[in-house]
Amino acid sequence: MHFSPPLQRATLIQRYKRFLADVVTEEQQSLTMHCANTGAMTGCAEPGSTVWYSTSDNPKRKYPNSWQITETLDGHHIVVNTSLANHLVVEAIHNGAITELQGYDKLATEVRYGQENSRIDILLTDENRAPCYVEVKSVTLLDENNLANAPKDDTIGQGFFPDSVTKRGQKHLRELMEVAKNGSRAVLLYAVLHSGIEKVSPALHIDADYSQLLLMALEAGVEVLCYKAIFSQDEITLVSPLEFMTRIPKTC
Repeated sequence: MHFSPPLQRATLIQRYKRFLADVVTEEQQSLTMHCANTGAMTGCAEPGSTVWYSTSDNPKRKYPNSWQITETLDGHHIVVNTSLANHLVVEAIHNGAITELQGYDKLATEVRYGQENSRIDILLTDENRAPCYVEVKSVTLLDENNLANAPKDDTIGQGFFPDSVTKRGQKHLRELMEVAKNGSRAVLLYAVLHSGIEKVSPALHIDADYSQLLLMALEAGVEVLCYKAIFSQDEITLVSPLEFMTRIPKTC
């Protein structure tokens, strides 16, 4: 995914009201910009971090600038615009980067399905094989202190999903389990949008219900894939598979 023109740089003052952030640009101009992320953004919105933002030429927008990426004080890059995850996965499927999802004739997005009035992020179809339902989730939580009885070296680069309780995510797991039960292919794809994450685990310490349901989904035949993004000022691309680990974090 290319940004044209390239993203601009600013320093984060604060994020507030879920959708807004105050920053100071390199020219020392104060700006309020839109934040397209309703989640907890744990570790993604620390004051003093670098904000990489785009600017819209739409005159109707109240806040023309949009926060796209955080560069943390530790030098990590994190996609905070959650709407980009699906676009990155679609692009990666088209360019062959996600090898497990190749060989389908058609790709559709936001298709209604299931018993709980859901929309699947990506539906892959081919007349010679069962359809493949792909649910995309963004992984941005790096937490190297929440794996029980794990040596310190094993916790380096440990990412988790979710970063807050997600009833919506639980619903999607139930829908995928039903898809697998009915003979179609069900895939949960974690788009790892944090440069410091090297492996992904369910966040039992944050949402025990989601984590236990995820284990049930794996037993029911739901596949889990993890793919990591690389970053530059003008491009984000999903390129490399990561390990998914089901070991249990601490419940403190």
